[in-house]
Amino acid sequence: MIFAIAVFAPLFGSLIAGLFGPWLKDQGAQFVSILGMLIAAVCGVISGVHLLSGAGHPTTIAIAEWLHVGGFQVDWALRYDSLSAVMVLMVTVVATLIHIYSIGYMHGDRSVPRFFSYLSLFTFAMLMLVTANDLVQLFFGWEGVGLVSYLLIGFWYEKPSANAAAIKAFVMNRVGDLGFALGIGLVFFLFGSVRFPDIFAAVSAQSHAVYHLFGTDLHALDVIGILLFIGAMGKSAQIGLHPWLADAMEGPTPVSALIHAATMVTAGVFLMVRMSPLLEYAPVALAVVGVIGGTTALFAATIGCVQTDIKRIIAYSTCSQLGYMFVAVSVGAYQASIFHLITHACFKALLFLTAGSVIHAMSGEQDIRKMGGLAKLIPYTYVMMWIGSLALAGIPPLSGYFSKDAIVNAAFMGHGGGYAWFCVAAAAFLTAFYSGRLLLLTFHGKPRGDDHVMSHVHESPLVMTGPLFLLALGAIFVGGVFAHDFIGADQAKFWNGAISAINHPSILLDIDKTPFLIEILPTVLAVLGFVLSYVMYVAKPELPAMLATRFAPIYRLLLNKYYFDELYDVIFVKPYHAIARAIWHVGDEDIIDGIPRGGAGLARFSAGGVGRLQSGSLAQYAFVMLIGLVVLITVFLIFR
Repeated sequence: MIFAIAVFAPLFGSLIAGLFGPWLKDQGAQFVSILGMLIAAVCGVISGVHLLSGAGHPTTIAIAEWLHVGGFQVDWALRYDSLSAVMVLMVTVVATLIHIYSIGYMHGDRSVPRFFSYLSLFTFAMLMLVTANDLVQLFFGWEGVGLVSYLLIGFWYEKPSANAAAIKAFVMNRVGDLGFALGIGLVFFLFGSVRFPDIFAAVSAQSHAVYHLFGTDLHALDVIGILLFIGAMGKSAQIGLHPWLADAMEGPTPVSALIHAATMVTAGVFLMVRMSPLLEYAPVALAVVGVIGGTTALFAATIGCVQTDIKRIIAYSTCSQLGYMFVAVSVGAYQASIFHLITHACFKALLFLTAGSVIHAMSGEQDIRKMGGLAKLIPYTYVMMWIGSLALAGIPPLSGYFSKDAIVNAAFMGHGGGYAWFCVAAAAFLTAFYSGRLLLLTFHGKPRGDDHVMSHVHESPLVMTGPLFLLALGAIFVGGVFAHDFIGADQAKFWNGAISAINHPSILLDIDKTPFLIEILPTVLAVLGFVLSYVMYVAKPELPAMLATRFAPIYRLLLNKYYFDELYDVIFVKPYHAIARAIWHVGDEDIIDGIPRGGAGLARFSAGGVGRLQSGSLAQYAFVMLIGLVVLITVFLIFR
C-alpha cells in the first residue's frame, strides 16, 4: 500500500495544481505539488528500505484490469521488486528536491501552477514506467514521459526556439518508439504474453526461436532485443537519435535537471536492465548495444569540449554518461549500469541545479564566455559545482568514481579491452577536460560579462541552495556507501532476482581481477583531463584560440555537433516539406478543393448556356427543333 501511494501521490498533486491553479494561485499550487512529492518520497524511501533490507519480499500489487480482448489481457499492476524499489526511491527523492528548487527558480513566472502540475505529472509517468509489470504498462509510462516532456520543454511557448525544441524531442522520440512498439508486438507473437513473469519464465525455452523474414531466418530474441534498444536509443539519446537532448535545454533549468538526471533519459537504460533475462539470450543485440553505447560516450564527450552554453555542456555530458550505462548492459554488468544511473542522478541533478543557480545569478546569461570571476561572488554555488564536476569525472572518493570505474573495468574484462572499453576510457579523459573547462571559464579569471549584470550577481535563495546541499551529499557518499550492495559481494542478496545475468554471472566479481594499470587508468586520465583544462584556460589562455584556428575543420565539426542537424535537415526535413507542399497544393488545393470548384463551374457554364437558349424567339426555337430533327434522322439512318 505504501509503495502504491509513492506512485500515485504525484498524480493527485498534479491534478489539483492543474485543475484548481487559478484559485490556488502560485503558492497554493506549489504547496499541493510539493506535498504530493514529499508524501511520495517518504513512502518511496520506506518501501525501498523495507524491501532492500530484506524485511520485505518482492510482489505484485494489483490495481485493476486494464485490457481484455480475446486472449490478450493486460492488468494494471505495480511490480514491487529491488529494481523498481531502487528506481522509485531515486525518482521520488530527486524529483522532490527539484520541485523545492523550482520555487525559487520559477519565482515571478506567470504560469507557476501549470509548471508544477506538469512537473508532478512527469514524475508520475516515470513512476508508472519503472513499476510496470508488463510491457504495455511500461509503454504507457514511456509515452507519458514523452508527452509531458513536450509540454515542459516548450513551457515558455512564446519562444519559437522552445516550440521547435519541444517538437523535435517529441518527433525524434516517436521514431524510437516505433521500434519499441514493434518489439512489444514481436514479444507477444513469440511468448503469447506481455507480462514480465510470463516472458522471463519462457525465455530459455525460446532461446533458439527464429523469425522467417524475406527468406532469411533471424534469431527471434536478437530481433526483439534490437527493436527494444531502438526505443531505448530515442529516450536515452544515443547517437543517431540524440539531437533532441541538447535542444531540450530550452525548457526551464529544473526541467533539464529532471529530464536529464532522474527520469526520461534513464528510461531506456531501465528498459534494457528490466529485460536482462531476455537480453542474456540475445548476444547480437548486446553487441549492438555495446557499439552504440561506446560510440555515444566518446562522441558526446568530444562535442562537450567546445560548447559554450553552460547547460548544453552538461547536456552532452548526460548523453555521454548514458553511453557508459549501455556499455555496462552490453557486457552483462546490469547492476553496474543501474549503480551508475543512481549516482549519475545525484551529481547530474546537482550540476544542472548549480548551473541554474549561476544563470539565476547572471540574470539569465548562459554563455560561459561572458562569465568568469564568479567564485568570489557566489562561493556556495562554486563549491557545489566543484563537487558535482569531480563526481562526474570519477575522482575518488566521490560517487562517480565507484560506478564509472566499475563500468570501465567491466568493459575491459568483458570485451578484453575492445572498442567499447577504448571509447569509455577516452571519454573519461574528455569528461574531466570539459568539466574543468566549465569550472575555470565560469568561476575563475577576470569577469568577462556585462558590467551591469556582474554588479548584480548574488547567491541564490535558501530554497534553491538547500536542495544543492542534499544532492551534494548524494554525489559524495552514495557511491561508497552502496557499492557493496549494488555491485559487490552482497549484490545477489540485494537484487534478489530482479536482475538476471545468466550468461554473465561473474562479470562484476571479475572486475576485482582487473590489471592494476587498467584499474587506475580512468582516474589517471581524469586527473590529466583537469590538468589539460588548467593549462589551456589558465596557464596559457591563448592556446584554445590557436588550436581552434590551426585545426579549424575539426573545431567546426565539433562546434556544429558533427552536423547531425544539418544532415537530418537535408535527408528528412526538406524532402518531407517538399512532399507536404506538393500534397497541399496538388492534392488538396487542385484536386480535393478543385473537384467541387470544377463541378460548380460546370454547373454555372451549363446553366448559362441553357439560359442563353431561352431567348423567347419563335424563329430560334423552330431552328433548334429543325437541327435536332436532322440530327435524329441522321443517327437513325446510320445505325439502322
